[in-house]
Amino acid sequence: MSHLDPELAALIAMGETDAADAQQLDHLAQCPECADEVAAFAAAAGAARGALAEQPLLTPPPRVWQAISAEVGFTGSAPMAASASPADHLADAPALAPLAATPAGPRAGAHRVARGSRRRRFTLAIALAGTVAVAAVVAGVWVAQDAGIQSPTIVAEATLDAFPDHEGAQGEALLEDVDGRTQVVVTLDASVPDDGHREVWLIAADGSDLVSLGVLDGSEGTFEVPAGVDLDRFTLVDVSQEADDGDPAHSGDSIVRGALEPA
Repeated sequence: MSHLDPELAALIAMGETDAADAQQLDHLAQCPECADEVAAFAAAAGAARGALAEQPLLTPPPRVWQAISAEVGFTGSAPMAASASPADHLADAPALAPLAATPAGPRAGAHRVARGSRRRRFTLAIALAGTVAVAAVVAGVWVAQDAGIQSPTIVAEATLDAFPDHEGAQGEALLEDVDGRTQVVVTLDASVPDDGHREVWLIAADGSDLVSLGVLDGSEGTFEVPAGVDLDRFTLVDVSQEADDGDPAHSGDSIVRGALEPA
């Protein structure tokens, strides 16, 4: 008989042995090329099993499977019940070590496969591996959300404009909320002087008061906003050039400054 259809080989690798009849399974046991193909599919499934089995995942909404299906051109239904995780289904796949260990050399009755058919099988293998990879990435997002890890929420942002003595400098500031904490993320593009350092400040809108957030080391930094700072009052973000003289006050040499506006 001819080689197993690639779709059937993929189903067998995923544990759907009922999809094959006795003659096809007998062919699989005798054909090194088909055995190698099933083993390759099983390896992709095994990689996903290792990535997903460490902890339970949230059940994804239907739109997630629809997006993955559209990406790889799959038209079937979702492969898991609402109460099961991807790891549960991958764990049900049979061990394929005997097939993977089948010698790859020529055997009696073995036959060659047309180059176009091999290319088609290889393309399907890549598609299956891609589907597993996408599912693993999405699952990682579910795990992170289930563990309470939150992404920053941008509350306000500011464009930092240059002062006359620092022509060409520019920057940006983002005010973020991270799990109830407030931080300012500053990026700065400006020439670097030979000495001194740069400091990030929050300044009251009327210029009557200011709070140091810390030293900007490099072109980007994240700074925690101290508790008690009224961000309705301290709306200006300033980056200054400071001398290494031990004086904690603002030098008066601002590089850039901008007002935070609601995002």
